[in-house]
Amino acid sequence: MVEHAQNCYPNECCGILIGSEADGKRHATLAVACRNAYEGEQKDRFEIDPRDQIAAERKSRELSLGVLGFFHSHPDEGAYFSQTDLKNHWPFYSNVVMSVRARVVSDAKCFRVDVDQTASEEEELIWPKS
Repeated sequence: MVEHAQNCYPNECCGILIGSEADGKRHATLAVACRNAYEGEQKDRFEIDPRDQIAAERKSRELSLGVLGFFHSHPDEGAYFSQTDLKNHWPFYSNVVMSVRARVVSDAKCFRVDVDQTASEEEELIWPKS
């Protein structure tokens, strides 16, 4: 996930989180890097390539896991959930947003969108920092 964000900089990266859920906690075990298929300026927008999304769904079934959510980067911006993110993300999925500055991931946060897509709540994110 981090490497994908660094490689896509200064554009937004995107991908899918695969894992399991137990005792109300989500455990992502695989981050699938996807192609940003957005046809406009990609510095502040992304769209997951539908072919990558289908492949990630298949991979999750092969591993007897599920799609937990998505990730994307904010080049030269903070790790926050923007109004654009809120309007374009599905409820109930986890959404990791990484702040990438000068090709370095400086921060990451995870959010979950409500059913009306009017608000997001920050989730606990534990990730290895080097």
